[in-house]
Amino acid sequence: MPTPLDHEFDHEFVRAVAGAADRSAAPLAAGPDEEPAGVTHRALARRVKTLIAAYRSPDSTLYGSGQAVAAATTHLGALRAAQTATGLFAGGDNVQSPPDSGFTVNDVCDAHVLAAGAGPELREVTAALADIAGAAVGSLLTGGVHTPNHRWELSAALARLHRSFPDDRLLDRIEEWLAEGVDIDAEGLYSERSAVYASHVSNPSLLLLADVLDRPGLRDAVERNLTATLDLIRPDGTVETVHSRRQDQKHPFPLAHYLPHYRLLAIRTGRGDFSRAARLAAVGGIDDPDLLAETILTPDLCRELPTPEPEPLPRDRYITTARLASRASATAHSVLYGGSDVPEHRRIRSGLACNPTFLRLFAGDAVLDAVRLSQGFFDLGPFRAADMEQLADNRYRLSETLSAAYYQPLPPDRRRDDGAYRMADEGRFSAALAFPDRPRDEVSRTTRVEVDLRDDGADLRIDISGPRVPWALELTFRPGGVPEGAVPIGDGRWCLTTGPMTYRVGDDEIRVEVDVEAGEPLAGPDRIDVLRYDPGQDYTVAGGTDATTGNRVYIGGQGPRTLSVALRARRPAPAS
Repeated sequence: MPTPLDHEFDHEFVRAVAGAADRSAAPLAAGPDEEPAGVTHRALARRVKTLIAAYRSPDSTLYGSGQAVAAATTHLGALRAAQTATGLFAGGDNVQSPPDSGFTVNDVCDAHVLAAGAGPELREVTAALADIAGAAVGSLLTGGVHTPNHRWELSAALARLHRSFPDDRLLDRIEEWLAEGVDIDAEGLYSERSAVYASHVSNPSLLLLADVLDRPGLRDAVERNLTATLDLIRPDGTVETVHSRRQDQKHPFPLAHYLPHYRLLAIRTGRGDFSRAARLAAVGGIDDPDLLAETILTPDLCRELPTPEPEPLPRDRYITTARLASRASATAHSVLYGGSDVPEHRRIRSGLACNPTFLRLFAGDAVLDAVRLSQGFFDLGPFRAADMEQLADNRYRLSETLSAAYYQPLPPDRRRDDGAYRMADEGRFSAALAFPDRPRDEVSRTTRVEVDLRDDGADLRIDISGPRVPWALELTFRPGGVPEGAVPIGDGRWCLTTGPMTYRVGDDEIRVEVDVEAGEPLAGPDRIDVLRYDPGQDYTVAGGTDATTGNRVYIGGQGPRTLSVALRARRPAPAS
């Protein structure tokens, strides 16, 4: 593994990376014989890899430490004990899982490369790693997957096995998976649209495959994803996830996890925008203990970053495949989303984009985390746009039509004397009523939300048609301020009816103004039956919810209704 020339070497970065590894590895080395009870197989392998990297790094306090070797040996014993007769690892909610074991084997193989180049002190460790890797080969060669990113994680494990223990069968199996094509769309998003799986699985796996197999097209796919992610970076140092189809769709995700990939491709391509993202990802410090091993295995990471390009402001982007729009200026950063999978699939399901948040607004420390529209219509849940149309630059229309039915008697030729009709699902619930065979009377409700994303916020025009049923617009502000001008109704909730309100944090603020164009008066603070969020029966039937937390302001009433909502960000002028 060639190392960068000293004048190219980023000593500060490498010292920070070694410090992160030491914070994880030093306590393990302090008790090298302590059995790691209750530690998962993936964590055991990662610990071994970090201990060996620290042993090898002159910047680590464990450089050349016999205790680090002893701790690695102890952890390898526990890892071998977790390996079943199939070569797969026990533990976790996925039983006898080839991809879950693939995560562990990837670290085992990296640790093997690190140990094999470290001298006789690690001979036994190297042999133990080889035994563990070898035992897994058969099952990883024939094993299957159950999520899109697993294909690339499993392929990376096979490639690492081939790197250390050459075997053409491994290459043939990798080609089977790669022949399916990488699941990246025209905008640069993987099919799962997940920051977690892009940064932790797909990107690192494809980069590894590109290097081992000499397939530059795989590296190009990663560069496309990182390019798309540039427009998903939020002012608080996180990556937007509202459009994700995985677990991270409800949680902020730190940009820090993208650091190695932005850094590596910035160095290899010279891209200043990637360099800017890499520096931003490290603003809060480096805490990833795995980075030290990566710098040894991929020495390019240790080189100085190219000159970063300044962030272009103002800027806007519409990612059509995810129906996600954003606009950023020095005053405000807004995100508009209309790409839920729920309207098409009519269900809440792991693997679908289900988040009903359709707008966010950042104004420095004043943050409107979520705008949602709750609607009391057959318990079908909140507004999730089925369609998003771009009307003009930074102007969009979100729309959804919900329908439910009342069912008529069965036609004579469909009736049964025993009354035993087949169980069927009609989109809201299931019953032994043979729904598809019955005439139906439809009841519909259409909601349209037109949004103009501005440099200083957003203008919304909400039109709700259909029967007279309750609705509530929920504005969830990040804790740290108090809604001034709204009436508190308890439990971190407020009601807004007349007059503007302001949410202020320090010198930053978001102002909200409401104008009713048509419909009944807005609900007052006494109507807590209306001023609430209803997740819908897909959640409540199981006793669950997808409700937000924070300071929640409600604007509500009975439909039909047309109203406009102006959101304005205000921040102090930057010092000259």
